[in-house]
Amino acid sequence: MDYLPIFIDLRHGESLVVGAGEVARRKIETLVRARAQVLVIAKEACPSVQAMHDAGDIVLELRAFKPRDIDCASIVVAATSDHELNEKIAERAKALRIPVNVVDAPLLCSFIMPSIIDRSPVVIAISTGGAAPVLARALRAKLETSIPASYGRLAELMRDFRERVRTKITNSVNRRRFWEQAVTGSVAERMFEGKYDQALAALENLLSASADAPPQGEVYLVGGGPGDPDLLTFRALRLMQQAEVVVYDRLVAPQIVDLCRKDAERIFVGKQANDHALDQLEINALLVDLARQGKRVLRLKGGDPFIFGRGGEEIATLAEQGIAFQIVPGITAASGCAAYAGIPLTHRDYAQQCVFVTAHQQNGKIDLPWDSLVRTQQTLAIYMGMRSLKELSTALVEHGMSPNVPAAIIERGTTPEQRVIVGTVATLSEKAAQARCVAPSIVIIGEVVNLRRQLAWYESKTRMTK
Repeated sequence: MDYLPIFIDLRHGESLVVGAGEVARRKIETLVRARAQVLVIAKEACPSVQAMHDAGDIVLELRAFKPRDIDCASIVVAATSDHELNEKIAERAKALRIPVNVVDAPLLCSFIMPSIIDRSPVVIAISTGGAAPVLARALRAKLETSIPASYGRLAELMRDFRERVRTKITNSVNRRRFWEQAVTGSVAERMFEGKYDQALAALENLLSASADAPPQGEVYLVGGGPGDPDLLTFRALRLMQQAEVVVYDRLVAPQIVDLCRKDAERIFVGKQANDHALDQLEINALLVDLARQGKRVLRLKGGDPFIFGRGGEEIATLAEQGIAFQIVPGITAASGCAAYAGIPLTHRDYAQQCVFVTAHQQNGKIDLPWDSLVRTQQTLAIYMGMRSLKELSTALVEHGMSPNVPAAIIERGTTPEQRVIVGTVATLSEKAAQARCVAPSIVIIGEVVNLRRQLAWYESKTRMTK
């Protein structure tokens, strides 16, 4: 972040604005809404700023700015049409360690005035760090339509009940869950409908039914997809924001982990060849232990947890131990990566079926049903095949596959770092070595690979090696 977003109480200090034109007016109005004590200094003022002074909302002094005007200010806004004067104001404020904002000059600012969605006491600020104010306003307009004004009244109701809830529900975990139920259930719905009395009654009933029983743990097994956060489901995002502990794999993109609840504990259990943070049995036991502590646990996996993700083993353990769980499928790597590479897994003219296989070695040997894999009009999607790519290619050819069948490696699919290496069954391992392919990567074999030249819609964000 270039700027730290903070909220400042301006009611007990003086906010200085130098300038009183139309640009300054917008800044002054924002400060007045924040109940700041505003002093405006300018040689002349536009009618709307003069009207604010006449109404007693601000103090307006029609005179030239003097450097000492800054000395007692809590914040300063330079909004004149004189760039040189604005620069001097900024220098003076920074020398005194007073926050300063200079209109349309982000390099001179020590703080940025954001676009604001006001649902007081709920306030949402949007900023682009001065890089694109129009974009910030567009985002604000989009959010304005989806955030009801009644969120403010809901926040006030929660504030009024805060001490009562703290007294009745002494367990902090149960208390947090009580409030989460309030803001996602009937209390919030009645408030959004404008039925304040019914919302109040619903909150009273919820509080009466609450007790300090031990919190009940639960595990959410969530597929994080192949990498692009936009491919997450709504349900996945909701559970990611509810979980108190996140247990995640190596194949989960960092951008997806970042979408989890900010105060959640994060536990990395990634596995790669000969380097396991925890083995599978230890992961299973960890999930059970965390849930028994009453925690809501997000088990976040790359792709889909039930396609070569060992999700079935984890859920079986939870079921045996009587732990509640939910399952949220994700877009599996073959589907997501192939789509972003412009390679349809099936096509009426080239492939009537698609087979998913894993090339994970057991005891140093790949054991696959080779005869069923070597068929025409079929696509192979091979997971975990990079370490044994040469052995895979050799075995497929030995069992009857033409060495000229098109093949592709999709590296870091669906992300801005996506790279696609195209060759044939005979040449792919050599090309992978030359390109120094890294995990996560998936291998696609079949005539559908030839369609990539025509259908590679994500090409502008990929680097293709042929």
